[in-house]
Amino acid sequence: MGRKYSFEVNRTSSAPPEALFEREAHGPRWAEWGKPLIVQARWARRGTEDPDGVGAVREVGLWPVLIREETLEYEPGRKHVYTFTEGNPIKDYRAEVLFTPTVDGGTHLRWTGSFTEPVKGSGPVLAATLRSVIRLFSAKLVKAAESGR
Repeated sequence: MGRKYSFEVNRTSSAPPEALFEREAHGPRWAEWGKPLIVQARWARRGTEDPDGVGAVREVGLWPVLIREETLEYEPGRKHVYTFTEGNPIKDYRAEVLFTPTVDGGTHLRWTGSFTEPVKGSGPVLAATLRSVIRLFSAKLVKAAESGR
């Protein structure tokens, strides 16, 4: 079994938590703000109780490379936890996005992820790559929420 790795990205936004949450947790919205890496975004499956909630699977990316992410926890305006579904080479991936209100009406965004190293020695590079991608996405998310896009 491979080693466990994790990463964390933190940002502050002047937009309220609900504005960031709605853009991050709602699958199809990724195509609005995630370019150039995310050009296509859609629901592969809707959630059991809430259409965007637990059990929902979003597909994001650029065909033919679409990543499928299943929602594990869903607390509107506060928390979104997801994992990669079948066919992804990253083992045991779990990401948690927390949206905490700030005293001035903005949001502290904390996006963490963890995974099991799929191939011995690949963990450090994979963690650095995922951290860089999440830094990019979190910056784009903040910008979109603050601009109202």
